[in-house]
Amino acid sequence: MLRRFLFYGFLGWTIEIMFTGMDSLIRGDLRLFAFTNLWMFFIYGLAVFLEPVHDRITGWKWPFRGMFWMLLFWGIEYVTGFMLVNILGVYPWHYTDLYAINGLITLRFAPFWFAAGLLFEKIHRFLDSLEIVRYRR
Repeated sequence: MLRRFLFYGFLGWTIEIMFTGMDSLIRGDLRLFAFTNLWMFFIYGLAVFLEPVHDRITGWKWPFRGMFWMLLFWGIEYVTGFMLVNILGVYPWHYTDLYAINGLITLRFAPFWFAAGLLFEKIHRFLDSLEIVRYRR
């Protein structure tokens, strides 16, 4: 479980850095400024606890799974952001656009979270395929 936690943490960081760097490019900043923060590593690592959820919903049609992941990721983003703000007094992210809710989530990211959930499923399946059977009867 620890290895997967670390894997998801590093993968989340990498994707976030790529995403924010591409956003920089779209805004015309050729430095491709990208960013994340240490807290995100631990939040992305929590994906290890979503693997059993994926196992339970694997029979659903992909649009329903995508919607489910989108809503779940928004919930996780809101709750973890709320905890960090209220416990530590820090905003690791603070959305200010028209579609932001309490600065903790933005509805603008709906397609990204939808796609991220379906990508997570593929990554989870891939990781499961790498497991080595240690004991056979």
